[in-house]
Amino acid sequence: MIPARYAASRFPGKMMKDLAGKPVIVRTYESTIATGLFDEVFVVTDSEVIYKAVEDAGGKAIMSIKEHECGSDRIAEAVASLDVDIVVNVQGDEPFTTREDLAPVLDVFYGDDADQIDLASVMMPMTDVSEIENPNNVKVIVDNADFALYFSRSPLPYVRDTTAGITTYKHKGIYAFRKQAILDFASMNMTPLEKAEKIECIRFLEYGKKIKMVRSSKLAIGIDTPEDLEEAIKIYKGL
Repeated sequence: MIPARYAASRFPGKMMKDLAGKPVIVRTYESTIATGLFDEVFVVTDSEVIYKAVEDAGGKAIMSIKEHECGSDRIAEAVASLDVDIVVNVQGDEPFTTREDLAPVLDVFYGDDADQIDLASVMMPMTDVSEIENPNNVKVIVDNADFALYFSRSPLPYVRDTTAGITTYKHKGIYAFRKQAILDFASMNMTPLEKAEKIECIRFLEYGKKIKMVRSSKLAIGIDTPEDLEEAIKIYKGL
């Protein structure tokens, strides 16, 4: 499932911006299909413009019936009547999504601790101070088994002792949910921490759900700003 809003707060209309001849959302849809990992791929949207763009490109789209605060709520509505086991949320602004990104997130559901996992997501190490301090980059800390402890837009953790050997991890917006976990999410009220940080996966933690984090070293290019779009265009054009 690829949730896609037209009125994105940081970069309105970004899903429909031209990326080397096709809208960003269509590029993301096509790259997700190309992984070969899924029985079905859908864009889930509240925008008739996005819906039509996906369908015109030969893709599958679902129009949200209700208004939703976040992508997970939109996905929960879409999958409620579908016979599925695992639902993967791919961000609509990540047109460079690959099989290499997604396969490890699915693999954890076949691991030794699979019965403890409600959902899985991805993290990657960060070293640049400006990137760590950038609130657009969500940070995550984990326990010894790589289950998430907390997510924040602030630098996390605060490194008082620089000899502690701490690595800062960026949360990448890829999720794999058990169907029941995503349905439970939609029935839970938004928590104050989630509202303050504007990070929806905090809701899972506050209600006791277990999030398994998968380590990645690959830098996926998401499109959060006009500058990101320009960089993505250069990549597609081979510049």
